[in-house]
Amino acid sequence: MPFSPNHLAELNLLLQFPSTSMQEGIKVHAHSAAPETVRAAESLFSKGLISQKDGGYLTPLGTEAVEMTQKLQSILTSR
Repeated sequence: MPFSPNHLAELNLLLQFPSTSMQEGIKVHAHSAAPETVRAAESLFSKGLISQKDGGYLTPLGTEAVEMTQKLQSILTSR
């Protein structure tokens, strides 16, 4: 099963979270963010990966997802 556009938006949003500190989060502004980014944040929240429906902080599961996403990105972009 290929990644859907929604999955790709979620993966791209996960990559925007700082992975070096649990004290830093992001805010997705509904009035200025792309609609797919807003939907991705809401979806990640509903799946328990982030603390707020408009961003916030990574949950422990979200931290794990970011690590996996970064590894996958590294594998796919390496030569």
